Amino acid sequence: MSQRLFVLDSNVLMHDPSALFRFKEHDIYVPMMVLEELDNNKKGNSEVARNARQASRYMDELIEGSSPAEIETGLTLNPPLQHQNEKQTELTSGRIFFQTISYTNSLPEYLPGNLPDNNILGTALALQEHAEPREVTLVTKDINLRIKATIVGIKAEDYHNDKVLEDADLLYTGSYEIENDFWETHAKDMDSWLEEGRTFYRINGPETEKLSPGEFIYSTDGNFEAVVSSTEKDQTIIETAKDYSTQSNAVWGITARNREQNFALNLLMDPGFDFVTLLGMAGTGKTLLTLAAGLHQTIEENRYSEIIMTRVTVPVGEDIGFLPGTEEEKMTPWMGALMDNLEVLTNNEEGGDWGRAATNDILTHRIKIRSVNFMRGRTFLNRFIIIDEAQNLTSKQLKTLITRAGPGTKVVCLGNIAQIDTPYLTETTSGLTYVVDRFKPWKHSGHITLVRGERSRLADYSSEFL
Repeated sequence: MSQRLFVLDSNVLMHDPSALFRFKEHDIYVPMMVLEELDNNKKGNSEVARNARQASRYMDELIEGSSPAEIETGLTLNPPLQHQNEKQTELTSGRIFFQTISYTNSLPEYLPGNLPDNNILGTALALQEHAEPREVTLVTKDINLRIKATIVGIKAEDYHNDKVLEDADLLYTGSYEIENDFWETHAKDMDSWLEEGRTFYRINGPETEKLSPGEFIYSTDGNFEAVVSSTEKDQTIIETAKDYSTQSNAVWGITARNREQNFALNLLMDPGFDFVTLLGMAGTGKTLLTLAAGLHQTIEENRYSEIIMTRVTVPVGEDIGFLPGTEEEKMTPWMGALMDNLEVLTNNEEGGDWGRAATNDILTHRIKIRSVNFMRGRTFLNRFIIIDEAQNLTSKQLKTLITRAGPGTKVVCLGNIAQIDTPYLTETTSGLTYVVDRFKPWKHSGHITLVRGERSRLADYSSEFL
C-alpha cells in the first residue's frame, strides 16, 4: 500500500491521544484549528479534557527543540515510552506535519469558513492539491463532518484503531456447545479424578484448541456442563459445573432459571475468578444474580468485607441538573437497578416485615454506592466490586476502575452493548467489549453472555420486537 497522508480531527485526539502513533508508516497532518480546539477543551476533570491535555503533551514532546524548518518538513513520530513495548509492526514510522500555511480560500462558497469543521475541511482540500501522489484522508469521529467531506470530494474515514472487533457478533460468548461425538474424539488417554465433590477431566483433541480458560462447555442434549480450568499446549483440564438451578444450591434465595444463568453463578461464586463480565439484554438477570452472589459471599461466608457498586452517570433523557447531598446520596437516583433488585432479594427473607427491615438495615451497612469520578488513586481490599452499565465506559476508564482492585477483591462488570449512551462509543469500541476480549486468555477471569430474558413476558417481547 502506498504511503498516505491522514488529516486528524480534534475529536480523534480527544477520544484517543495515542492516535498520533497509530498510523504505522503513514504521515499525519494536524491543522491549526485542531490545536485551537484542543486548547478550548483542555480545562476540567472530564475524560475529554484529560485526553486533550495528553494529546498536547505528546505533540509538545515531538516538537521540542525543533526548528521552524524541521517542522515545515515534518517531524519523526517517536512513540512515548508507554507505547514502545508494543509489537514493532504496530509502531509508527511516519512523520507528523503541522499547518504552517493559511488555506482559508480553499473552501467552496457554500461552506462558511468561520466554523471549525469547515476550516479543517478547507485545509484538507488544499492539501489534496499539493500532496499528490499521496492520498489525503480526513480522519474524524464526527459523522456529519465525514458527510460534508465526501460532498466536497475529500476521502473521510472513522477512527478504527480503537475497534476491538470488526463485528460485535464475533464477541466471545463464554460458552461452547460440544457435539454428541465429542467424547469419541477427545477421550483418548483421558484422566479423571474427584476433588471437593467435583469431577475433573484431562482431555486432548482437535476442539480443545478452540477453548479458553474459564469458558463453559455443554452438550447438545444438556446432560453435561463443565468449565475449562486450564489450557496447555497438548491438554486441557475441565471440571464439572455446579448446578445452581435447584433450591438446595440457591444463592441468597435465587436459583438459575436457564443454562447461562447457571454458568454466571458458577463464575460469581467461585473465588478462583477475580474478574467476571456479564453481558445481556434487559431482563436477563445480570444485576440480580451478581447482587445475590455478592450478598451470599459478603454476609453469609464473610469472604468479602463489603459490596461496592458503581456506574457511569450518563442520562438516557434530559439531565435533571445538580443533585444535593453526599456522594452516596447523589448516586442514589442512578442506582434504581440496585434498589429494585434488593427489594426482590429481601422479599425472599422469612420473618415478615420485621425480618425484612432487619435485613435491609444490615444491607445498607454492607453495600456502598460510589461514583466513578472519585475512583482514581484508591485501592480496595477484600471487596466485591460491581461496575454496572459498563458498556458506557471507555477502555481507559475501565482500566482505571479495574486496577483499583487489591488482594482478595473480585470485580464484576455488567452491561448491554446494544444500549450505549456515550457519544463516540459503539458496540465494537466500548470498554466492555475491550475487557471481554483482553481478559479471554486469563485463567482467573470468566465471561458469559446471557441470552434469555427472565423478567416478564412483556419485557421479553418488547426487547425482541421494539
